[in-house]
Amino acid sequence: MPTFKKLLALTLLLTLAFPYDALAYKVVVDAGHGGSDPGAIGVNGLQEKAVNLDIAAKLGSELASRGYEVVMSRSDDHYISLADRVAFTNAQNADLFVSIHANSHTRSDIQGSMVLYYDNAYPQSDYPASDTMQVMTPYSKQLAQDVLTSLVGAAGTRNLGLTPSAVYVTRMGTIPSILVETAFLSNWSDASLLADDAVRTRMAIAIERGIEAFTPPVFVDTIGHWAREAIMRLHDLGWVEGANNRYAPDRALTRAEFVTLMDRAFDFDALGCTGAAATVTGAVYGCAAAADAADVPADAATGRAAASTAASGSVSLAVDAAGSGAGADAASDAARGQAAARAATAAKGSTGSGTAAPAKASAGNEAGYRDLPAAHWASAAMLQAGRLGLLEGYPDGTIRPDQPITRAEVAVLFARLLAAAQPGTHAPTASGAFVDVPAGHWAAGAVRALQAQGLISGVTDTLFEPEAPMTRAEMAALLDRYAAATGR
Repeated sequence: MPTFKKLLALTLLLTLAFPYDALAYKVVVDAGHGGSDPGAIGVNGLQEKAVNLDIAAKLGSELASRGYEVVMSRSDDHYISLADRVAFTNAQNADLFVSIHANSHTRSDIQGSMVLYYDNAYPQSDYPASDTMQVMTPYSKQLAQDVLTSLVGAAGTRNLGLTPSAVYVTRMGTIPSILVETAFLSNWSDASLLADDAVRTRMAIAIERGIEAFTPPVFVDTIGHWAREAIMRLHDLGWVEGANNRYAPDRALTRAEFVTLMDRAFDFDALGCTGAAATVTGAVYGCAAAADAADVPADAATGRAAASTAASGSVSLAVDAAGSGAGADAASDAARGQAAARAATAAKGSTGSGTAAPAKASAGNEAGYRDLPAAHWASAAMLQAGRLGLLEGYPDGTIRPDQPITRAEVAVLFARLLAAAQPGTHAPTASGAFVDVPAGHWAAGAVRALQAQGLISGVTDTLFEPEAPMTRAEMAALLDRYAAATGR
């Protein structure tokens, strides 16, 4: 097989087996100095900016050939301020930052290679680091060590070790960052090495191999975040994913993301029609009737049809007066109808009228949701959630998969799924600790049941903020507690 075809086959194999880890790390390669800033001038007349750019360009090419995504801070001879280099890097959503330099010293006998990184064990009050870099030390240090070991082994330079440093580009970013001092232009031996194109090529390849030896942290934007441990445990379970090695922990969770997470945690296929059977319609008439009932218009005036619709196809279903069906006591028919209507409104995303118009609209998928094409990444999970009676569409024929889901909606749905997954189990309820979720609130039963089980918490000891969007970090914390409680 020709070499090219072998490489292509290997690339395809790696892509299928390791779609993210093997090929998609993104590296910002920074050629130090440039333009009006020549950097150090060598004893042999070499300008540091030219040496840096050449090695950086070779490094970028080598990284690209090994499957990395590469972004160059500069690819020609122009000046970039230190602040602009960091701002540029932060905008890339990259995984690593590697700055290439050549060194200089007043003593001409000093020679060798070193790698600089920010170390929070040696903070400098005059040069404070960004909050993120303060917790990034272990990763930057490991990257620095891997690169230095590879560089001195291939280039034959003296190993001057790692250097904790407060240089701007290593202390002000948001990702593992290092500055490589390849050799000393002020030393004749080192300067001769830097003047040799073959040596510069070896240096670039060696730096790449050092980068390749390092594994960037998963979800780099969660380093130092309060929910990182929970997020990582869920990642190990295969429940959560990110994009471009970012998790976006503080972003609002969308309806599609929530449904997908619930499928992974509860396994919709295993639930079958359990969710529908737990509702009024499903329990009496079976799964098919529960699914068919989703097309019955609601009667907002009495709440009876809303309760029926909730029972057969909306978020919280036919709930009792407390609104969860998970540990709350029975109440009057009127209260039951009001709670069900409120649940139907919130769960289906109606505009507040309580009207549960059929969600079917134009073609595009089996349910006809015009904003859920078959190509949508969560289409299958969203449709299955509808069949199980977890979600319905909006009166305008949409299901809004990318719309944020509220903390109250999450609580009600999670409590319902918990009950469906553990039929016959009576969930305990906590006393009303949250002043913004009184006993009459449509989600009170669910919130109190989950709180009593230690699965959910408020934003403070007394506030739940039921109408606030659930963040991805908050959802991870809830799922992590559930996983621990079920021995996952």
